Amino acid sequence: MKVLVATEKPFAAAAVNGIRKEVEAAGHELVVLEKYTDKAQLLDAVKDADAMIIRSDKADAEVIDAAKNLKIIVRAGAGYDNIDLAAATANKVVAENTPGQNSNAVAELVFGLLVYAVRNFYNGKSGTELKGKKLGILAFGNVGRNVARIANGFGMEVCAYDAFCPKDVIEKTGVKAVDSQDALFETCDIVSLHIPATPQTKGSINYALVNKMKKGGILINTARKEVINEPELLKLLGEREDLKFITDIKPDKDSEFAKFEGRYFTTPKKMGAQTAEANINAGIAAAKQINAFFKDGDTKYQVNK
Repeated sequence: MKVLVATEKPFAAAAVNGIRKEVEAAGHELVVLEKYTDKAQLLDAVKDADAMIIRSDKADAEVIDAAKNLKIIVRAGAGYDNIDLAAATANKVVAENTPGQNSNAVAELVFGLLVYAVRNFYNGKSGTELKGKKLGILAFGNVGRNVARIANGFGMEVCAYDAFCPKDVIEKTGVKAVDSQDALFETCDIVSLHIPATPQTKGSINYALVNKMKKGGILINTARKEVINEPELLKLLGEREDLKFITDIKPDKDSEFAKFEGRYFTTPKKMGAQTAEANINAGIAAAKQINAFFKDGDTKYQVNK
């Protein structure tokens, strides 16, 4: 089988070497397309691929339709909103992600950003500490659980809400489970977002919700850009000079958010999974999942069931 690694933003060399070792040991051929600058290059590369590994690359309907031999596509990472799941299903292509491989990297970045924020972006003025602050985690998956683990080390009080995770499961980890998303925003000093971008969550972080935060609240987003209702959050930041917004995903309206100097920060590009360890882990996990699929029909991580 031909396995294509298609990455506009390449894996680390060690990750590619690890992927190659896994794929070739299973008797498959590996083809690598890196730093492509035109979609036509991707369309050409995928036309005879049996499997494909991507990062943040867009596997839309055009790409999937062009891949006549494609049987499985794996997103090396947790989020998979860059795969057109309907197109994959229509073409009988299994779509998978690699949950958990980037989770520690994203969680560590949360606290790098939070320390930067509470210390007033290192502007020389007195800031505050994270110890004793109440941290709210919205979605208690792999990243959320790692955020909770690190927060405990900072001496923070940790709460979480997840519509799909039972309260008793959350509380077994030592985290207080609240009853609703509203309650999380109402009671916490800081809210960290870890929800996926779905039809239900897109734009859900809006004026009414964030306005429930207590004075001096901090909203941090290392999840997906689309969950933020940008016009409404801009309006709220204009009205409430006590709030801060920190994000690892540059908003579409970045230039407007930038007007709130001292209360807004974005990384130049998404940095959550940008560690050598996460890069290698996710890439090799993707290769192993493809091998398991071809050997045993394993679809444990399928997201388009």
